[in-house]
Amino acid sequence: MEGAKQLHARLLRRGTRRLQPLLLRVLAAGDLRYAALLLESYPSSSPPSALLHNRLLHALASLRHPLLLPFFSRAHRLRLLTPLSFTLLFSSSAASSFSVPFAVSSHGLLIKSGNFASGGDPFLASALVSFYAKNRLLHDARRVFDEMPRRDAAVYNALLSAYTRGGLIDAAEKLFEEMPEKNVVSWTAMVSGYAQNGRHEQAVETFLEMWERAEVQPNELTVSSVLPACAAVGAMDLGRKVEKYAKSKGLLENLFVANALVEMYAKCGSIQQAWEVFQGIGLRRDLCSWNSMIMAFAVHGLWREALGLFHKLRMTGIKPDGITFVGVILACTHGGLVDEGKLLFNSMRAEFGLNPRIEHYGCMVDLLGRAGLLKEADSLIASMPVEPDAVIWGALLGACSFHGNVELAEIAVDKLMCLEPENTANLVILSNIYASCGKWDGVARVWKLLKEKDHKKSAGSSFIELDGRMHKFLVEDKSHPRFEEVYKTLDSVTLTMKLANLENPDEVEVEG
Repeated sequence: MEGAKQLHARLLRRGTRRLQPLLLRVLAAGDLRYAALLLESYPSSSPPSALLHNRLLHALASLRHPLLLPFFSRAHRLRLLTPLSFTLLFSSSAASSFSVPFAVSSHGLLIKSGNFASGGDPFLASALVSFYAKNRLLHDARRVFDEMPRRDAAVYNALLSAYTRGGLIDAAEKLFEEMPEKNVVSWTAMVSGYAQNGRHEQAVETFLEMWERAEVQPNELTVSSVLPACAAVGAMDLGRKVEKYAKSKGLLENLFVANALVEMYAKCGSIQQAWEVFQGIGLRRDLCSWNSMIMAFAVHGLWREALGLFHKLRMTGIKPDGITFVGVILACTHGGLVDEGKLLFNSMRAEFGLNPRIEHYGCMVDLLGRAGLLKEADSLIASMPVEPDAVIWGALLGACSFHGNVELAEIAVDKLMCLEPENTANLVILSNIYASCGKWDGVARVWKLLKEKDHKKSAGSSFIELDGRMHKFLVEDKSHPRFEEVYKTLDSVTLTMKLANLENPDEVEVEG
């Protein structure tokens, strides 16, 4: 910056008005306040060009600098604002979540100035759609979009991504079908949107359509979006193919991809492969990497490995977060380590400044309940700073079922029937607890209540992965395109089992 000031002094002594190189030098030094003063020092009768104002405007908007509003107002008074000025403003605002009221007011000023009519400037229109879309003002984004005479892929993608982020999947699907040209960003928006909104089967199907039929090459974001969907539906074969593709394209260097791969293998039950990917990340590991692996060990009952990894995490100097503690307390639950679980739970606030959330209380109730410390679990629930949810009471009910505690089971079920009255499975568990304790009058009362609620068992479903595709089946399902072949095969297997049973009559008959 000192060099820029010296240049400014020399120019003033010479009476030279070579503003552009000086301004560029000041902007490169990052002193935006000095740059603004430099432009304002010129008389309004002969102000610098709109081009130089736009350079500074872009820099101010990108950094959300407090000088943006007065500088923008001054440029407006001097009639130096151009469609490019507004394009730069809205592009920067969309990227940095700039002040929405100011940007909306600027749009009004733009319309009033007559510089924007019916979406005549495609770059400005694209910036506007992106701004409104990224700030979730979807009605305004759609209005600008509809006014545009020409729309490129970037504009479609901006609105499409906004729809999927906002959970408006139906609107996103309709817009996606209307797109004259779909690129990798378009497909990725749909895959990511389906996955983030719990529609994992459609995420996988859309990814396969993109990859195989449309022959669009996935990028890092596509891969990191589809892997959680693969994990959710158990599509490990597809996950392996994605990993092979990611390796060939060098995408595993992207930490988001590597972490998603660890989680995919872990949730699909392949701990060894998850561990190999985790080790391959090496020194690039972030907290998400450690959490995924700790949780993988904990969920699969490998509590020693989970706790060992937690201690290694602490040695790296990375501070654990709430997700880390869910994993380690869960590990303690599987290992029956009540005292260590309590120490870890108490250390959250005392040592790491983390306030336990409801999921941590749920883990502790489960830990205490499995150990038979039901009264202590009940006391912990009473001490919670937030209202216990169905998971908390469900954990207590499960412990009561295991240890035959009727009194606390009745309390838990009363709470659960208020929180989730349609879930009659809780009443069935209570009935089983009564039966195990010989309280048949209690069994009768529960089943009378179940009859009044018209209790029906939910239809089960199953997934089978074949050649990288997921096939879903319900009880007596005929929606699958090859259901006739499926039932013929099932009948053949059933007949074979019955014949085998005739040859071995001591074995229990298995009905089809």
